[in-house]
Amino acid sequence: MNQSSDCLINAENISLKLGQQAGLVNVSIAIRSREIVTLIGPNGAGKTTLVRILLGLIKPDAGKIERKENLTVGYVPQKLAANPTMPMTVNRFLKMAIALSDEKINSALVEVGAPKVGDTLVTNLSGGELQRIHIARALLPGPDLLVLDEPTQNVDYSGQAELYALISKIRNKRKCGILIISHDLHLVMSKTDHVLCLNKHVCCEGQPEAVSRHPEYQALFGPNVAEGLAVYSHQHDHQHNLLKQAEDEQSRQSND
Repeated sequence: MNQSSDCLINAENISLKLGQQAGLVNVSIAIRSREIVTLIGPNGAGKTTLVRILLGLIKPDAGKIERKENLTVGYVPQKLAANPTMPMTVNRFLKMAIALSDEKINSALVEVGAPKVGDTLVTNLSGGELQRIHIARALLPGPDLLVLDEPTQNVDYSGQAELYALISKIRNKRKCGILIISHDLHLVMSKTDHVLCLNKHVCCEGQPEAVSRHPEYQALFGPNVAEGLAVYSHQHDHQHNLLKQAEDEQSRQSND
C-alpha cells in the first residue's frame, strides 16, 4: 500500500450498480489501526454493501481498493441467531471458530466481559451476552480489523452503552482498527473517531459532533439530533459494572 503503515484499507471512488439502481456512487473511505470508524445512514443506504466491497466479498464496478498485506479481519454480522434445535455451549461454539486452548478461550471471554458463561448454552444467553460472545469469536484470530454490523441490535439501552464501552476498550488494548455499521450516532458518538454518513454517496464525514450538525445528516435523521447527541456525549465518564467485573476477574487470574 502507498498509504501510511497504519492504514488497513483505503478505498477511493467506489461505485456499484444494483440492477438499474445505483448502489454506491463515488464512495471513498480509509480505515486505520487504532481508529474507530462508524458508517451511518438510513436503511438501504449501502452500508453493508460497502463493507462487503471493502472486505473483497463483492467487486465494485469502479474505484480502487488497497488493503494491508495479509490483513486479518474479525467480523460480527448483523444477524447470527443460535439454532434452538442444536444445543451448544459457549465454549464449544467458540472452539468451532478456531482451534485454541481452553486458556485462550477463557481469556477472550474475560476480555469481552463474559467470564462465567463458558458452560452456558448459547440459546440461553441474553441479547447482550450473545453479542459479547460473537465479539469474542471475532477476536480469536487476533484481527487487524474488527468489523461490527449493527452490534447493539436486540440489546437494551443500558447494554448498548456497555457494548460501545467494550468496543473502545478493545481498540485501546489491541491497537486494531474497528469499523462499526450503525443506523444513527446516538450511542456511538463518544466512542467514535471518524464518522462517514452514507446514503449511496457520502453525505458528510468527520468527527461525530461535526457530522451531527451537518445539514445533510439532520435532513436524514431529524433537526433535533444534534441536541440529543450533545447531551449524551457527557454521560460516559463512569465505569460500567460488567466491564469492571471482567477486569477484576482478569486481574485475579493474573495473580493466581
